[in-house]
Amino acid sequence: MQKYNKLVENITDLIEKGLYSSKDLKKEVEDALKFRIELLTNKLNLVSKEEFEVQKKIIQKLKKDLEKIKSKKTKKKL
Repeated sequence: MQKYNKLVENITDLIEKGLYSSKDLKKEVEDALKFRIELLTNKLNLVSKEEFEVQKKIIQKLKKDLEKIKSKKTKKKL
């Protein structure tokens, strides 16, 4: 939170001095937010939707294979 407050203070100072235009401010805020989001997603070990769907399909296939193996094993015991 302190880093966020410091960022806001720095931006405010630059605006007051007239060194930042609105476009520069928008770009700076977007970059800062993107950086924070990337840090958070990396920290949480999040995956993309595509990667999630691939893993989901692999798990479904493995479940089917496991059920086949279990049913064969059960039939052999009978």
